[in-house]
Amino acid sequence: MKLDPIVISLLDTDLYKFNMDQVIFHKHTDLCGKYYFKCRNKDVKFTQEMLDEINSQIDHLCTLRFRKDELDYLRSIRFIKNDYVEFLRLWHPIREYVNASLSKDGELEIIIDGPLFSAMQFEIHLLEIVNEVYFRMSYDYDTLLKSAEEKLSAKIEALNDGTYTFKFAEFGCRRRLSREWQDVVVRRLSTETDKCIGTSNVYLAMKYNLTPIGTYAHEFVQMYQGIDRYPLAYTNHYAMRDWYDEYDGDNGTALTDTITTDLFLMDFNRSNVNNYNGVRHDSGDPYEWGEKIIKHYESYGVDPRTKLLLFSDSLNFDRAQKLFDYFKDRAKVSFGIGTYCSNDTCVDPLNIVIKLQYVNGKPVAKLSDNPEKSMCHDADYLKYLKRSVAFRLKRETL
Repeated sequence: MKLDPIVISLLDTDLYKFNMDQVIFHKHTDLCGKYYFKCRNKDVKFTQEMLDEINSQIDHLCTLRFRKDELDYLRSIRFIKNDYVEFLRLWHPIREYVNASLSKDGELEIIIDGPLFSAMQFEIHLLEIVNEVYFRMSYDYDTLLKSAEEKLSAKIEALNDGTYTFKFAEFGCRRRLSREWQDVVVRRLSTETDKCIGTSNVYLAMKYNLTPIGTYAHEFVQMYQGIDRYPLAYTNHYAMRDWYDEYDGDNGTALTDTITTDLFLMDFNRSNVNNYNGVRHDSGDPYEWGEKIIKHYESYGVDPRTKLLLFSDSLNFDRAQKLFDYFKDRAKVSFGIGTYCSNDTCVDPLNIVIKLQYVNGKPVAKLSDNPEKSMCHDADYLKYLKRSVAFRLKRETL
């Protein structure tokens, strides 16, 4: 079964990839990164036919180049700088940086290895490819599409009849059913409701004149673990410092849970509280997290109602509504909803990720507020990182 090209534009990715890449381009071009794919679903197997199609799609991806209209669009985003856009005019995905194979047990293995500014750009494209190949070749796609259409129509009705009253952004690139379906989702949510404030997908933001939304991901903080001059337990500090220096207070929603929110808050000092317009939740109990963040703002005399709480952890619309009702009078509240926008069908979605595991040959890790989300190829390093975090937490809370 041969599929049409899945990725047809290098803009068909999350905005935060460009945001993070711009900082790397300006400050850390010496870093090399190694990423690994993982499917968290149990008993999901990939076939040789699927692998062949995935590799064929990667081949196609690496023929793409940024078009003039795409570069002009990036240049129109107020915090994307012209020298970085000119770099993208020359840049393209390099096939030799990616290797996809099957284990003896039918587990899909993908490794990306190359200069960090280039390797990091593969993640979303590869997840888009893997998802679409899997669902088109494992199921009757028309049946999946019909169920997705029914569920989307029900969501739109609920967004319009007052069942759902919150604003949200569509975050569906990485686990979408297909490229065509995400296009339909974004178009319908943005034209048939007044609740969708934008999308993380830069290509669709350009196509439908929407706000592209995103700041940075866990990999951005993780990469500082691979820089010897930065103490492990202070990587949030250096990441936020570089981010603010690059964007001068613009593009300012901080991610809290790369090496636990408790540690993050030690570096979220008065300056950062004032400089960042809010924070994003991506693991752990969202209610406990929200209470902790509100208390932290109040400890600096800042009214939490002037700051954003952005929730993005495995949200569906019912969970988002409950969170909105709970926090709406105490802070600005918004949501990034991914899978339940772009891959809500009659079958379970894949829970697949591609995570940064090495920087300049050194292991890095995400600790997260949910231990099940931690991922590290070096068990000794993970223990060392946990000890470093625990030592600072203990020392600075005595």
